[in-house]
Amino acid sequence: MSRYQKFIANQPVRRGVVLISLVFILWLARSAMSTVLLTFIFSFLVIQLINLIRRHVNIRPVIVVIPLYLLIIGGIFYAIINYVPSLVNESIHSVNTVIKFYTSGAFDHNEMIQWAVKSVKQMNLTGQIKTGLSAVLSYAGSIGSAGVTVALSFLLSFFFTVEIDELKHFGGLFLKSPMGWYFDDLRYFAMKFINTFGVIIEAQLIIAVVNTTITTITLIFLKMPNIPTLAVMVFFLSLIPVAGAIISVIPLTIIAYTVGGVQSAVIIIIMIIIIHFLEAYVLNPRLMASRTELPGFFTIVIMLVAERLFGAWGLIVGIPIFTFLLDVFEVKKIGSKTPKQQTPPSTPQS
Repeated sequence: MSRYQKFIANQPVRRGVVLISLVFILWLARSAMSTVLLTFIFSFLVIQLINLIRRHVNIRPVIVVIPLYLLIIGGIFYAIINYVPSLVNESIHSVNTVIKFYTSGAFDHNEMIQWAVKSVKQMNLTGQIKTGLSAVLSYAGSIGSAGVTVALSFLLSFFFTVEIDELKHFGGLFLKSPMGWYFDDLRYFAMKFINTFGVIIEAQLIIAVVNTTITTITLIFLKMPNIPTLAVMVFFLSLIPVAGAIISVIPLTIIAYTVGGVQSAVIIIIMIIIIHFLEAYVLNPRLMASRTELPGFFTIVIMLVAERLFGAWGLIVGIPIFTFLLDVFEVKKIGSKTPKQQTPPSTPQS
Protein backbone atom coordinates (compact mmCIF):
# COMPACT_ATOMS: atom_id res chain seq x y z
CA MET A 1 0.00 0.00 0.00
CA SER A 2 1.40 3.38 -1.06
CA ARG A 3 1.64 6.42 1.21
CA TYR A 4 -1.21 8.05 -0.69
CA GLN A 5 -3.46 5.04 -0.07
CA LYS A 6 -2.44 4.95 3.60
CA PHE A 7 -3.28 8.65 3.86
CA ILE A 8 -6.75 8.08 2.36
CA ALA A 9 -7.36 5.10 4.63
CA ASN A 10 -6.41 7.11 7.74
CA GLN A 11 -9.73 8.87 8.30
CA PRO A 12 -8.78 11.21 11.22
CA VAL A 13 -5.66 12.52 9.47
CA ARG A 14 -7.41 12.80 6.11
CA ARG A 15 -10.34 14.74 7.50
CA GLY A 16 -8.01 16.94 9.51
CA VAL A 17 -6.19 17.91 6.31
CA VAL A 18 -9.48 18.54 4.51
CA LEU A 19 -10.72 20.71 7.39
CA ILE A 20 -7.51 22.78 7.36
CA SER A 21 -7.79 23.24 3.58
CA LEU A 22 -11.42 24.34 4.01
CA VAL A 23 -10.43 26.93 6.61
CA PHE A 24 -7.70 28.20 4.29
CA ILE A 25 -10.15 28.54 1.38
CA LEU A 26 -12.59 30.46 3.57
CA TRP A 27 -9.76 32.71 4.74
CA LEU A 28 -8.89 33.53 1.13
CA ALA A 29 -12.57 34.35 0.48
CA ARG A 30 -12.94 36.43 3.67
CA SER A 31 -13.66 39.64 1.70
CA ALA A 32 -16.80 38.00 0.27
CA MET A 33 -17.79 36.30 3.51
CA SER A 34 -20.91 38.46 4.00
CA THR A 35 -22.21 37.43 0.58
CA VAL A 36 -21.39 33.77 1.23
CA LEU A 37 -23.10 33.69 4.63
CA LEU A 38 -26.21 35.57 3.48
CA THR A 39 -26.54 33.33 0.43
CA PHE A 40 -26.22 30.30 2.69
CA ILE A 41 -28.87 31.60 5.11
CA PHE A 42 -31.37 32.48 2.36
CA SER A 43 -30.81 29.17 0.58
CA PHE A 44 -31.06 27.18 3.81
CA LEU A 45 -34.43 28.67 4.73
CA VAL A 46 -35.89 28.15 1.26
CA ILE A 47 -34.60 24.57 1.01
CA GLN A 48 -36.14 23.81 4.40
CA LEU A 49 -39.49 25.02 3.03
CA ILE A 50 -39.05 22.94 -0.12
CA ASN A 51 -38.29 19.82 1.92
CA LEU A 52 -41.30 20.48 4.16
CA ILE A 53 -43.65 20.70 1.16
CA ARG A 54 -42.07 17.67 -0.50
CA ARG A 55 -42.95 15.53 2.49
CA HIS A 56 -46.59 15.84 1.40
CA VAL A 57 -46.40 16.64 -2.33
CA ASN A 58 -43.66 15.62 -4.74
CA ILE A 59 -43.16 18.78 -6.80
CA ARG A 60 -40.23 20.47 -8.50
CA PRO A 61 -38.42 23.18 -6.53
CA VAL A 62 -39.16 25.80 -9.20
CA ILE A 63 -42.89 25.58 -8.37
CA VAL A 64 -42.12 26.62 -4.78
CA VAL A 65 -39.18 28.98 -5.31
CA ILE A 66 -40.55 31.35 -7.96
CA PRO A 67 -43.85 32.19 -6.16
CA LEU A 68 -41.99 32.50 -2.85
CA TYR A 69 -39.40 34.95 -4.19
CA LEU A 70 -42.07 36.96 -6.01
CA LEU A 71 -44.00 37.18 -2.73
CA ILE A 72 -40.87 38.34 -0.86
CA ILE A 73 -40.06 40.97 -3.50
CA GLY A 74 -43.66 42.19 -3.42
CA GLY A 75 -43.51 42.44 0.37
CA ILE A 76 -40.27 44.43 0.19
CA PHE A 77 -41.74 46.89 -2.32
CA TYR A 78 -44.87 47.22 -0.21
CA ALA A 79 -42.75 48.04 2.86
CA ILE A 80 -40.70 50.58 0.89
CA ILE A 81 -43.76 52.29 -0.57
CA ASN A 82 -45.68 52.43 2.72
CA TYR A 83 -42.94 52.77 5.32
CA VAL A 84 -40.15 54.89 3.80
CA PRO A 85 -42.39 57.86 2.85
CA SER A 86 -43.87 57.81 6.35
CA LEU A 87 -40.40 57.84 7.92
CA VAL A 88 -39.22 60.67 5.64
CA ASN A 89 -42.32 62.76 6.35
CA GLU A 90 -42.00 62.22 10.08
CA SER A 91 -38.30 63.14 9.95
CA ILE A 92 -39.01 66.34 7.98
CA HIS A 93 -41.79 67.23 10.41
CA SER A 94 -39.41 66.76 13.35
CA VAL A 95 -36.74 68.97 11.75
CA ASN A 96 -39.31 71.65 10.92
CA THR A 97 -40.54 71.57 14.52
CA VAL A 98 -37.01 72.13 15.83
CA ILE A 99 -36.40 74.97 13.33
CA LYS A 100 -39.71 76.61 14.16
CA PHE A 101 -38.90 76.50 17.85
CA TYR A 102 -35.39 77.82 17.21
CA THR A 103 -36.65 80.84 15.22
CA SER A 104 -39.51 81.65 17.59
CA GLY A 105 -39.40 84.28 20.29
CA ALA A 106 -39.66 81.60 22.95
CA PHE A 107 -36.09 80.55 22.13
CA ASP A 108 -34.67 84.03 22.80
CA HIS A 109 -36.45 84.40 26.13
CA ASN A 110 -35.76 80.90 27.47
CA GLU A 111 -32.90 81.36 29.92
CA MET A 112 -32.20 77.62 30.24
CA ILE A 113 -31.80 77.16 26.49
CA GLN A 114 -29.62 80.25 26.22
CA TRP A 115 -27.42 78.88 29.01
CA ALA A 116 -27.16 75.53 27.18
CA VAL A 117 -26.16 77.27 23.92
CA LYS A 118 -23.45 79.30 25.68
CA SER A 119 -22.12 76.16 27.38
CA VAL A 120 -21.90 74.34 24.05
CA LYS A 121 -20.03 77.27 22.49
CA GLN A 122 -17.55 77.32 25.37
CA MET A 123 -16.87 73.60 24.96
CA ASN A 124 -15.88 74.17 21.31
CA LEU A 125 -17.63 71.10 19.95
CA THR A 126 -17.31 72.09 16.27
CA GLY A 127 -14.52 69.63 15.57
CA GLN A 128 -16.35 66.80 17.31
CA ILE A 129 -19.52 67.55 15.36
CA LYS A 130 -17.59 67.40 12.07
CA THR A 131 -16.09 64.09 13.11
CA GLY A 132 -19.54 62.79 14.00
CA LEU A 133 -20.98 63.87 10.65
CA SER A 134 -18.12 62.13 8.84
CA ALA A 135 -18.86 58.95 10.77
CA VAL A 136 -22.55 59.21 9.88
CA LEU A 137 -21.75 59.65 6.17
CA SER A 138 -19.36 56.69 6.31
CA TYR A 139 -22.05 54.59 8.01
CA ALA A 140 -24.57 55.62 5.33
CA GLY A 141 -22.13 54.44 2.68
CA SER A 142 -21.74 51.10 4.45
CA ILE A 143 -25.53 50.74 4.51
CA GLY A 144 -25.58 51.15 0.73
CA SER A 145 -22.85 48.53 0.35
CA ALA A 146 -24.78 46.19 2.66
CA GLY A 147 -27.87 46.66 0.49
CA VAL A 148 -25.93 45.54 -2.59
CA THR A 149 -24.61 42.52 -0.67
CA VAL A 150 -28.11 41.53 0.43
CA ALA A 151 -29.50 41.93 -3.10
CA LEU A 152 -26.67 39.85 -4.61
CA SER A 153 -27.08 37.14 -1.98
CA PHE A 154 -30.83 37.10 -2.56
CA LEU A 155 -30.28 36.62 -6.32
CA LEU A 156 -27.66 33.90 -5.82
CA SER A 157 -29.90 32.03 -3.41
CA PHE A 158 -32.71 32.14 -5.98
CA PHE A 159 -30.60 30.46 -8.67
CA PHE A 160 -29.21 27.97 -6.14
CA THR A 161 -32.60 26.85 -4.81
CA VAL A 162 -34.42 26.82 -8.13
CA GLU A 163 -31.82 24.34 -9.47
CA ILE A 164 -31.20 22.43 -6.25
CA ASP A 165 -31.93 19.02 -7.83
CA GLU A 166 -29.61 19.70 -10.77
CA LEU A 167 -26.88 20.92 -8.41
CA LYS A 168 -27.15 17.75 -6.31
CA HIS A 169 -26.73 15.63 -9.44
CA PHE A 170 -23.80 17.75 -10.60
CA GLY A 171 -22.19 17.55 -7.16
CA GLY A 172 -22.47 13.77 -7.25
CA LEU A 173 -20.07 13.73 -10.21
CA PHE A 174 -17.29 15.10 -7.98
CA LEU A 175 -17.76 12.16 -5.59
CA LYS A 176 -17.03 9.75 -8.45
CA SER A 177 -13.82 11.51 -9.49
CA PRO A 178 -10.30 10.37 -8.47
CA MET A 179 -10.43 13.05 -5.74
CA GLY A 180 -13.82 11.80 -4.59
CA TRP A 181 -12.52 11.21 -1.04
CA TYR A 182 -11.79 14.94 -0.69
CA PHE A 183 -15.25 16.04 -1.83
CA ASP A 184 -16.89 13.34 0.27
CA ASP A 185 -15.17 14.76 3.36
CA LEU A 186 -16.24 18.26 2.32
CA ARG A 187 -19.82 16.99 2.18
CA TYR A 188 -19.36 15.42 5.61
CA PHE A 189 -18.32 18.76 7.14
CA ALA A 190 -20.98 20.67 5.20
CA MET A 191 -23.80 18.45 6.45
CA LYS A 192 -22.63 18.80 10.04
CA PHE A 193 -22.49 22.60 9.77
CA ILE A 194 -25.91 22.76 8.07
CA ASN A 195 -27.49 20.71 10.87
CA THR A 196 -25.85 22.93 13.49
CA PHE A 197 -26.83 26.15 11.76
CA GLY A 198 -30.42 24.98 11.45
CA VAL A 199 -30.64 24.74 15.24
CA ILE A 200 -29.37 28.32 15.62
CA ILE A 201 -31.74 29.68 12.96
CA GLU A 202 -34.66 28.09 14.82
CA ALA A 203 -33.61 29.80 18.06
CA GLN A 204 -33.18 33.19 16.36
CA LEU A 205 -36.64 32.97 14.80
CA ILE A 206 -38.13 32.41 18.26
CA ILE A 207 -36.21 35.43 19.55
CA ALA A 208 -37.48 37.54 16.63
CA VAL A 209 -41.09 36.56 17.37
CA VAL A 210 -40.69 37.49 21.06
CA ASN A 211 -39.05 40.84 20.23
CA THR A 212 -41.71 41.68 17.64
CA THR A 213 -44.53 40.80 20.04
CA ILE A 214 -43.18 43.04 22.80
CA THR A 215 -42.53 45.90 20.37
CA THR A 216 -45.95 45.64 18.71
CA ILE A 217 -47.76 45.74 22.07
CA THR A 218 -45.81 48.90 22.96
CA LEU A 219 -46.61 50.49 19.58
CA ILE A 220 -50.32 49.78 20.05
CA PHE A 221 -50.20 51.31 23.55
CA LEU A 222 -48.57 54.48 22.12
CA LYS A 223 -51.11 54.57 19.23
CA MET A 224 -48.36 54.64 16.61
CA PRO A 225 -49.29 54.81 12.90
CA ASN A 226 -48.57 52.01 10.37
CA ILE A 227 -48.19 49.39 13.10
CA PRO A 228 -48.25 46.35 10.73
CA THR A 229 -45.43 47.83 8.63
CA LEU A 230 -43.39 48.71 11.72
CA ALA A 231 -43.94 45.22 13.13
CA VAL A 232 -42.60 43.64 9.92
CA MET A 233 -39.56 45.92 10.06
CA VAL A 234 -38.90 45.00 13.69
CA PHE A 235 -39.24 41.27 12.91
CA PHE A 236 -36.62 41.33 10.15
CA LEU A 237 -34.26 43.48 12.22
CA SER A 238 -34.71 41.08 15.14
CA LEU A 239 -33.24 38.33 12.98
CA ILE A 240 -29.94 40.16 13.51
CA PRO A 241 -28.78 38.98 16.94
CA VAL A 242 -28.48 41.74 19.58
CA ALA A 243 -27.74 44.53 17.07
CA GLY A 244 -31.18 44.35 15.41
CA ALA A 245 -33.00 45.77 18.42
CA ILE A 246 -30.55 48.66 18.60
CA ILE A 247 -30.87 49.48 14.88
CA SER A 248 -34.66 49.68 15.12
CA VAL A 249 -34.50 52.40 17.79
CA ILE A 250 -33.78 55.19 15.27
CA PRO A 251 -36.93 55.08 13.07
CA LEU A 252 -39.17 54.07 15.99
CA THR A 253 -37.96 56.96 18.15
CA ILE A 254 -38.44 59.52 15.37
CA ILE A 255 -42.01 58.41 14.71
CA ALA A 256 -42.81 58.14 18.42
CA TYR A 257 -41.56 61.69 19.01
CA THR A 258 -43.76 63.14 16.26
CA VAL A 259 -46.81 61.23 17.51
CA GLY A 260 -46.55 61.66 21.28
CA GLY A 261 -43.62 63.97 21.90
CA VAL A 262 -40.70 63.39 24.23
CA GLN A 263 -42.65 61.05 26.52
CA SER A 264 -43.40 58.57 23.71
CA ALA A 265 -39.81 58.73 22.46
CA VAL A 266 -38.49 57.97 25.95
CA ILE A 267 -40.89 55.02 26.26
CA ILE A 268 -39.63 53.62 22.94
CA ILE A 269 -36.00 53.97 24.04
CA ILE A 270 -36.73 52.26 27.38
CA MET A 271 -38.54 49.46 25.51
CA ILE A 272 -35.56 48.93 23.18
CA ILE A 273 -33.20 48.82 26.17
CA ILE A 274 -35.40 46.19 27.84
CA ILE A 275 -35.61 44.12 24.64
CA HIS A 276 -31.85 44.39 24.14
CA PHE A 277 -31.28 43.22 27.73
CA LEU A 278 -33.71 40.29 27.36
CA GLU A 279 -32.20 39.20 24.06
CA ALA A 280 -28.56 39.54 25.04
CA TYR A 281 -28.71 38.15 28.57
CA VAL A 282 -31.84 35.98 28.74
CA LEU A 283 -33.26 34.79 25.39
CA ASN A 284 -30.01 34.28 23.46
CA PRO A 285 -28.14 32.33 26.17
CA ARG A 286 -31.15 30.23 27.22
CA LEU A 287 -32.46 29.39 23.73
CA MET A 288 -29.02 28.73 22.29
CA ALA A 289 -28.08 26.63 25.31
CA SER A 290 -31.31 24.60 25.20
CA ARG A 291 -30.91 23.77 21.51
CA THR A 292 -27.18 23.15 21.46
CA GLU A 293 -27.13 21.73 25.01
CA LEU A 294 -24.32 24.12 25.94
CA PRO A 295 -24.11 25.77 29.38
CA GLY A 296 -25.39 29.35 29.35
CA PHE A 297 -21.98 30.62 30.53
CA PHE A 298 -20.25 29.00 27.55
CA THR A 299 -22.84 30.47 25.19
CA ILE A 300 -22.23 34.04 26.40
CA VAL A 301 -18.43 33.65 26.32
CA ILE A 302 -18.50 32.16 22.82
CA MET A 303 -20.62 35.02 21.51
CA LEU A 304 -18.27 37.60 23.06
CA VAL A 305 -15.17 35.93 21.61
CA ALA A 306 -16.78 35.39 18.19
CA GLU A 307 -17.83 39.05 18.03
CA ARG A 308 -14.20 40.04 18.62
CA LEU A 309 -12.92 37.64 15.96
CA PHE A 310 -15.56 37.99 13.23
CA GLY A 311 -17.30 41.27 14.06
CA ALA A 312 -21.09 41.43 13.82
CA TRP A 313 -21.19 38.12 11.93
CA GLY A 314 -19.63 36.45 14.97
CA LEU A 315 -22.92 36.89 16.83
CA ILE A 316 -24.59 34.73 14.17
CA VAL A 317 -21.94 32.14 13.32
CA GLY A 318 -20.10 31.91 16.66
CA ILE A 319 -22.34 29.27 18.28
CA PRO A 320 -22.74 27.19 15.08
CA ILE A 321 -18.97 27.12 14.53
CA PHE A 322 -18.24 26.12 18.13
CA THR A 323 -20.94 23.42 18.14
CA PHE A 324 -19.73 22.24 14.73
CA LEU A 325 -16.18 21.82 16.11
CA LEU A 326 -17.51 19.91 19.12
CA ASP A 327 -19.31 17.55 16.74
CA VAL A 328 -16.32 17.17 14.39
CA PHE A 329 -13.95 16.39 17.27
CA GLU A 330 -16.57 13.94 18.63
CA VAL A 331 -16.80 15.83 21.92
CA LYS A 332 -20.59 16.25 21.70
CA LYS A 333 -23.23 15.76 19.06
CA ILE A 334 -26.32 17.94 18.90
CA GLY A 335 -29.09 16.27 20.84
CA SER A 336 -26.86 13.52 22.23
CA LYS A 337 -26.55 13.07 25.95
CA THR A 338 -23.18 11.38 26.11
CA PRO A 339 -20.35 11.01 23.62
CA LYS A 340 -20.57 7.23 23.97
CA GLN A 341 -23.77 7.20 21.92
CA GLN A 342 -21.93 8.53 18.87
CA THR A 343 -21.03 6.18 16.04
CA PRO A 344 -18.11 7.10 13.82
CA PRO A 345 -19.01 7.62 10.14
CA SER A 346 -17.88 5.08 7.62
CA THR A 347 -14.60 5.61 5.81
CA PRO A 348 -15.09 6.57 2.14
CA GLN A 349 -13.62 4.24 -0.38
CA SER A 350 -10.65 5.43 -2.36
